[in-house]
Amino acid sequence: MTHPFLDLAPLGADHFAAIEDRVARLLSTEQDVVIMQGEALLPLEGAIRATAGPGTTALNVITGPYGQTFGDWLRDCGATVVDLAVPFHTAVTAEQIRQAFAEHPEIDFVSLVHAEAATGNTNPVAEIGEVARAHGALFYLDAVASIGAEPVLTDAWGVDLCVIGAQKAMGGPAGVSAVSVSERAWARMAANPRAPRRSYLSLLDWKERWIDGGRKALPHAPAQLEMLALEACVERIEAAGLDAVMARHASAAAATRAGAVALGGGLEPYVYEARDAAPVATTLRAPSGVVASELVAKALTSDPAVPVAAGGGALAKEMIRVNHYGSDATPGAVRASLAALGGALSEQGLRVDVEGALRAVEEAWR
Repeated sequence: MTHPFLDLAPLGADHFAAIEDRVARLLSTEQDVVIMQGEALLPLEGAIRATAGPGTTALNVITGPYGQTFGDWLRDCGATVVDLAVPFHTAVTAEQIRQAFAEHPEIDFVSLVHAEAATGNTNPVAEIGEVARAHGALFYLDAVASIGAEPVLTDAWGVDLCVIGAQKAMGGPAGVSAVSVSERAWARMAANPRAPRRSYLSLLDWKERWIDGGRKALPHAPAQLEMLALEACVERIEAAGLDAVMARHASAAAATRAGAVALGGGLEPYVYEARDAAPVATTLRAPSGVVASELVAKALTSDPAVPVAAGGGALAKEMIRVNHYGSDATPGAVRASLAALGGALSEQGLRVDVEGALRAVEEAWR
């Protein structure tokens, strides 16, 4: 018995390198790009453990759960961590970053999530990058959710470590991920005695065995199906045009926000200001007295295909998330999500205007 996914010719080094080059173009970078053979948590953790240690003072920005995770990793590395936490319904500002540097001039590392799909906010990376550069700090960015949904200008923003995954706005596989690495970041790793080596987490292994060797021999067998899927999703973005893909996500966010307001029933945007809202997902606050996870369960009962989920952890009581990314960044997915939520709210005895919500979606879609 055969299958098109089986018995494929081996993925050679030249092909692997060509995929890396296409990802580099997507990231608007001339830095080294390493495609790592695992979900994005692999390079996210690997990059921190490679560059942070007991001599590091890190400014860790928390606008959602991933920022909290990064702080834990940094502390585990022995770094001194200055947490800058802002409410999940907003975004951090460059002025808050400047104030943190004023209070802690020893900061030499900044960790930031661009877009938090879990909380629905997005942060002004360009402005924050200017502040980090002015103070000579290494700038680490999680762009897993933002890539494909909004601009990611790695070099122009001065990002030293930019991590992406393909499973959200890119509409690709979750089993591979990538990180761009600046010369400053490589130098920091080389000087860090605690940087992982001979480890699956090791970026230095990739540099020494892959990049420094001219990308002629892969360090280990690649995840072939995932690499081919990554190549296919990059090809699809190139064919459609990155600007068009980002515009589709922006329209989905604007339409979801407008539709939720028109729907009524006490539902409202979780992120207060539209400028702080991520185009990859829209979070909504459940009406008073309604448990978000229960409302989502009712909505999914009526339509299991809608990209709606409850917030994670403690947020499950109050937050609803519409994941309009990748193949779900469409008017149909937004309309179906709001209709399902409207039906669930109506079952709770709340007054909603589903038709008004659907009209608002059409009017807001650009």
